[in-house]
Amino acid sequence: MPEPLRRASDPEPSPLDGLPRVAARAAPPPADLAELIQAGVPMVLKGLFEHWPALAAGRAGAGELSAYLKGHDRGAPVPVMEAPARTQGKFGYGADLREFNFSRRSASLSDALDRILRLAGEENAPYVAVQMLPLAAQMPGFVAQNPMPLLPAEVAPRLWVGGPVHTRTHNDRDHNLACVLAGRRRFLLFPPEQVANLYVGPLDNPPPLSLVDPEAPDFVRFPLFADALATARVAFLDPGDALFIPRSWWHHVSSLSPFNAMVNYWWGDDASGLDQPNDVFLASLLAYKHLPPHERAYWRAMFEAHVFGEHGADHIPPTQRGTLGTMRPGERASLRQRLRAAFLKS
Repeated sequence: MPEPLRRASDPEPSPLDGLPRVAARAAPPPADLAELIQAGVPMVLKGLFEHWPALAAGRAGAGELSAYLKGHDRGAPVPVMEAPARTQGKFGYGADLREFNFSRRSASLSDALDRILRLAGEENAPYVAVQMLPLAAQMPGFVAQNPMPLLPAEVAPRLWVGGPVHTRTHNDRDHNLACVLAGRRRFLLFPPEQVANLYVGPLDNPPPLSLVDPEAPDFVRFPLFADALATARVAFLDPGDALFIPRSWWHHVSSLSPFNAMVNYWWGDDASGLDQPNDVFLASLLAYKHLPPHERAYWRAMFEAHVFGEHGADHIPPTQRGTLGTMRPGERASLRQRLRAAFLKS
């Protein structure tokens, strides 16, 4: 794929820019969404939301989009993140991994947008962003005017707007559809199985972030990150581009323009309780983490054969596999009931 044309407003080139590109395609019809999810790989989607008035405003300039957003604002406080100039806009952990290097506060959307625009291009300015703003509650008129044809109506959009910030590598439990309204963004993506090579921080302070700065990696401290980079791919998104990120894919997001705006959708993490993979994983840490090595080896083999393997019960007749086979709804309900009773004893 040819290199994109460089613009005067673009930051200096990065070694990440030369990584293999995420494939692009025309926006699929809603009927093909399941196929896109089943493929399980990131995809840039073209022409998905060309009909949005918000996109037209974004292409007209930062002032136009800011005015459009203010016109739909109901006035409730919005979450504002701010990091000092010394962070270079790299939102991540502070020195203490229990804290982050940015502050959180509430402000009106109008004040936040005005501050972001005022700081654009200033020397030694702090980095300000509004992130994860739920648009259905804050700006229902925006949602009505800018519908997403690919997803069910109940999947709610969120707004991200700010200066040239960088969000450290993390992943989501949901599928993610990111739609750029203004500015240029670079997404650096790693497959889910690269977790051991990304040096992810504590799980107790979600979302867990990679400790590695991929734009200036310390290979002495984080040598396995070189293996992660060997699997990475990159996507550049301009206004009007969307990126589908399957759940659990790691991504580092760089906003490359002085003013950036994006709407995203998370969906798909509908499981709860005993069917919720993350909760069961945390329970597994309790159950297996501190067992003697030989017992851990047994359970690792059991998981490989019967949870992640495809053929661990092939030697058992299908009608006699029980929980090792394909469970009917009644069998799943019975197993849940047994497990609930077992957990209530603890």
